[in-house]
Amino acid sequence: MLIDKGLSPAETVNLLAMSAAFIDFIKLTFGTTALYQRDTLTRKLELAVHKGVALYPGGTFFEIAYWQNKVKQYFFKLIELGFKWVEISDGTIPLTLSERRKVIDLAFQAGLKVITEVGKKNPDLQPDEQSLIETINNDLKMGVSWVIIEARESGLGIGIFDNQGGVIEEKLNHFNQSVPQEKLIWEAPLKKQQVRLINDFGPNVNLGNIPPAETLALEALRLGFRSDTWKL
Repeated sequence: MLIDKGLSPAETVNLLAMSAAFIDFIKLTFGTTALYQRDTLTRKLELAVHKGVALYPGGTFFEIAYWQNKVKQYFFKLIELGFKWVEISDGTIPLTLSERRKVIDLAFQAGLKVITEVGKKNPDLQPDEQSLIETINNDLKMGVSWVIIEARESGLGIGIFDNQGGVIEEKLNHFNQSVPQEKLIWEAPLKKQQVRLINDFGPNVNLGNIPPAETLALEALRLGFRSDTWKL
């Protein structure tokens, strides 16, 4: 999953021409979806779909809709715009498990496929791993396709990473033992994080918040075409 902070249609064309075969999702990060001109957004969606890549808005956009009590309107607007996927998160807002189940169900009713995200954007408000695991398993039982582990665009001091971007072993092991890895997307914007997760979980581990310019570099890591991973 790539993090798109405002690629133009021309830049999107170039990205997909070079790397579409290695991309599953492009996330229009934060609430940037609201800042696109309609024709520009339509063009980006068409380009991605043509190359077999899913484009979707970041979870912050959902959280704003929830805060405004406009979740149904938001979901149906996404359908109108041509989106097939939605991200549901609570990185900034409080969202009980009951409310989370309700909005996931509303997304399905609207005809959207769902990716969820767990974890808070503020390190001081981070839930314990057991609470996150409970939420992940709840989401998967609801039928969501994948669950993202929050690490923000920096990969520092959030989720399974310490303030230097290194893996916190205890947290990684807790997730590894309690949830199906094939259903997790680890936000891992830094190379050393990608190397660690590939070496731990294999070349098909799901990684997110990848800068677009690093798509081929990450694929090289996956295939063992770089010194960091080729021995394994």
